[in-house]
Amino acid sequence: MFVIVRFAIIISALLFTDRRLNAQGYAPDTVVVQSGNLRLKGLLWKPDGTGSFPAIIFCHGSLGGIDTIHDPLREASLLGNVFANRGYIFFALFRRGAGLSKNEGVNSTDLMDNAFKEKGQEERNKVQLQQLETDQLKDMISGMKFLKSQRNTDTNHVAIIGHSFGGSLALLLAEHERNVKAVVVFSPAGYSWNLSPPLRERLLTAIKNIAMPVMIIHAQNDYSVNPGFTLDSMMNQLHKTHVLKIYPKFGNSASEGHGLIFQGTKIWEADVFKFLDEYMKY
Repeated sequence: MFVIVRFAIIISALLFTDRRLNAQGYAPDTVVVQSGNLRLKGLLWKPDGTGSFPAIIFCHGSLGGIDTIHDPLREASLLGNVFANRGYIFFALFRRGAGLSKNEGVNSTDLMDNAFKEKGQEERNKVQLQQLETDQLKDMISGMKFLKSQRNTDTNHVAIIGHSFGGSLALLLAEHERNVKAVVVFSPAGYSWNLSPPLRERLLTAIKNIAMPVMIIHAQNDYSVNPGFTLDSMMNQLHKTHVLKIYPKFGNSASEGHGLIFQGTKIWEADVFKFLDEYMKY
């Protein structure tokens, strides 16, 4: 169904900081996650209170090694504060070569860009899918293991959220992590869907293998809303629990529509938490 509608000091374990809500929001812990021989950095937000909390792991989108468009720390903070304020642990892991992990391993966006420059779109598609199924997935599996090891995480109530490239990755992670309660993907493959038949086929396969409820979100002026409609159609055929939300045009460009997750939190917040509350409730 559907409705149109530099800051941080990096340390090698957990750094417990003052999490009290202030003018800037909840202060996250800076953490390190071992992924193979790499030491990846992440930011971990925790809500006020004690005991166990439902938890979210976030799969960020493509972040180039030299990225002048995105501010990954600010973007993570926008989401971290929204979810902590709603009583969720929120974990944003920066995968190899990206954000706080820029000095650990090779950046997937750089690999894809180089493949395109050297051999064209078909080679980029090949590298993209290879990254999604290997190194990038491996990093997120390590991140999931870390999140579940935290004493405040309710391991029976964990969900995955992803954006863009990370939306595709979130579906593959959900395929691997069968016990998560729900998946929310913003603009999954919004940029690459129309350009990569192999990616389309792989995501449809993932949808067939996913058992938990899925929420798919686009702005109407995203690079493409075809991922949402196609995945929705497949899940309808399979009688799988899901929601598709196509929000009205956001901003004045496809890029701005694609960035709804960060700049339009007030637009999607109520719908996303209604979905999460339904499928992650105790």
